[in-house]
Amino acid sequence: MPYADEPFALIIFGASGDLTRRKLLPAIWSLYASRTLPEPFTIVGVARTDLTDQEFRSRTREAVAEFARSQPPSDIVWNRFASSVFYVSGDPTSADLYPKLAARLDDLELDRGGASNRLFYCATPPSVYDDIIENLGASGLAAERTGWTRIVVEKPFGRDLPSARALNRQIAGVLREDQVYRIDHYLGKETVQNILVFRFANGIFEPLWNRNHVSHVQITVAETVGVEGRGAYYEEAGALRDMVQNHMLQLLCLIAMEPPVTFDADPVRDEKNKVMRAIRPLDPARETDAAVRAQYGPGFVEGKPVVGYRQEKGVARDSTTETYAALRLFVDNWRWAGVPFFLRTGKRLPRRVSEIAMQFRRTPHMIFRRDPAGVAPNTLAIRIQPDEGTAVTVVAKTPGPDLRLGPVTLDFRYREVFGGEPPEAYERLILDAIHGDATLYARGDWVEQAWEVLTPLLDAWSHDGNVPLPTYEAGSWGPREADEFIARDGATWRVP
Repeated sequence: MPYADEPFALIIFGASGDLTRRKLLPAIWSLYASRTLPEPFTIVGVARTDLTDQEFRSRTREAVAEFARSQPPSDIVWNRFASSVFYVSGDPTSADLYPKLAARLDDLELDRGGASNRLFYCATPPSVYDDIIENLGASGLAAERTGWTRIVVEKPFGRDLPSARALNRQIAGVLREDQVYRIDHYLGKETVQNILVFRFANGIFEPLWNRNHVSHVQITVAETVGVEGRGAYYEEAGALRDMVQNHMLQLLCLIAMEPPVTFDADPVRDEKNKVMRAIRPLDPARETDAAVRAQYGPGFVEGKPVVGYRQEKGVARDSTTETYAALRLFVDNWRWAGVPFFLRTGKRLPRRVSEIAMQFRRTPHMIFRRDPAGVAPNTLAIRIQPDEGTAVTVVAKTPGPDLRLGPVTLDFRYREVFGGEPPEAYERLILDAIHGDATLYARGDWVEQAWEVLTPLLDAWSHDGNVPLPTYEAGSWGPREADEFIARDGATWRVP
């Protein structure tokens, strides 16, 4: 739906960090360049680094030149954008910063005119969130005066259920839930957004979207990279916290949810919560029935030798942190009873790919007996990255005098159909937060439910320190144990 443009200020805590440089500043510029960023606007970077406005503008130009999908067409256009970019130096954990920030915002908004609409963005380590939120409340910056006030919080939203609840309580003491935007950049990707359109705007798919026709669902998020110098962080996270608790459970909800009453934030998020409540609780005493974990060893990725996880910088030599996780989840409701949802994610796998694959049941009776190979079941694959699109595999007769069957893929690729580069996920999500549309953001109760689902597994793994951890060769699709795990349901892992 169309939104009326209002003046606003975007305040980025952690403005000198990698997330701001690689994602946020390029996204904001691309929105401006495509004429979708509401005007007039003010961008204020906040960080400990001592910079002037002009120095921050120069850094912004460098970030745009390196990472933005569109480049400034001229110095005139860039200077017009840069004239609305400012900087305030200070420690976000210190209360002394906030009166200075408030005075600067008041001055900038007075010069700009219009309502005091403010969007605060926490692009800092999670350990700083509590201080930022507390200081926003104590300084009065969280109060809504002549406009709205909102905050964007980056994942991870806690590292377990108690810490997630504590963070939600902290936020609730300062801001209303409708002011809080918990960002998961996966939900801003074009293909992820299109899942609901694909399901609910096309009458031919929804009648098949249930246990009567679907054999199982596979959700894969594979990375070729290792920990990339973030060994100390990954030792505290692991694959389950890093990928499954947020990205993958969100994708599961989009596939499994019921049609919302309308495509608005609360109805969509209500249906996601129903899915989370329907997920069968994991039994820690039977963890091997629910999940497999493993750790990559030395190997070859894209033809180059790489070290194992325990040889990475910042990683303990006896580490038991998982870099690969595969789960079997069941959604115990009328639509999905008995259908396994297989989730797998890992580092140092052969390809960087995110995909949802739905395998349908075989035909009830095989009439093509002259083909000894049989007929493979139909599949629907939704590719999230890097080659965004959707593919349906059907069976057809291959040319020739004999009756032989073969798979045929009906493939829709976004780039071929629509042309150009799709908008970056952060572009869509930042714009939604400015417009007050929380449809693609995680709600606090969903976050807590996601941690509840995984807590039994996290607890079981934390007590398995003396149990040998399976390993897999870097550049492979994971450990042998994962193949045995999915084979219990008569399935095999799909190779994207």
